[in-house]
Amino acid sequence: MNEQPSKIYLLPNLMTAGNLFCGFTATLKILEGALLQASNPDAAGDLFHAAIWFVLGAFVFDFLDGRLARLGGHESPFGREFDSLADIVSFGLAPALMVYRVVLQEFPRACWIIAFIYLACGALRLARFNSVDARNEGANHQNTFTGFPIPAAAGLIASITLFLLWLAEGEHHLGNWRFVLPPLLLFLSFMMFSQFEYPSFKALNWKTKKSIPRFLIIILVLIFTVLNYEWMPAVLFLAYLLYGVLRPWLSREWLREIEEEIGEEHPAETAEQTR
Repeated sequence: MNEQPSKIYLLPNLMTAGNLFCGFTATLKILEGALLQASNPDAAGDLFHAAIWFVLGAFVFDFLDGRLARLGGHESPFGREFDSLADIVSFGLAPALMVYRVVLQEFPRACWIIAFIYLACGALRLARFNSVDARNEGANHQNTFTGFPIPAAAGLIASITLFLLWLAEGEHHLGNWRFVLPPLLLFLSFMMFSQFEYPSFKALNWKTKKSIPRFLIIILVLIFTVLNYEWMPAVLFLAYLLYGVLRPWLSREWLREIEEEIGEEHPAETAEQTR
């Protein structure tokens, strides 16, 4: 029996390619900044800023590719594998390298170990997600992830680094606050394999309906985030991280009310899924 070729759908995979482009460009910016860090700290700081925005841009592309695939019914094994390969560059390699260059180069014996642990945990998480997803092929998508998703982990690292650079504006280093980042890498490595459940937002798409007051609140939050881009993304990613920790102690009524707001249909009755 001849093997059927994998189908490649244009729009979802263009979004994944955008994710990969952002991760690749972020990595290049970090390497360029590392070369200039000693001779021209201002230029290096600009390059690190650019790398952060490319990581956050990869997060946006990653959010869009799955929505487009599900909206058009164009999910495929090829898209799943392509997405994971892009994710390991954008959300594994780039954040680990960024923290390594911004902070950990001061610790030559331990710097690469912490960064590699994060990268390895991210790769293992993506491999586990693909194996579970392939085993459950054809089943309905669950509404939660078990463990902190790697795109959110990268978004948290990038947004906190952006916040620290904003606090240190006009200086050539981040000060002692930069030492928050290495433990954060290790903590997120653990959280990616934890049993805490997080909303997947897979039910959130272009057809999601909201009342006018709720729609206006969402618009206001988006506008406020854009106006305060230096620190508001960090607040949002931290809130998502903490929500998973607090979620087991919330009542079913609270869960239903909160997660129906973000488009999830059955928040209290989900099975395990990883990503």
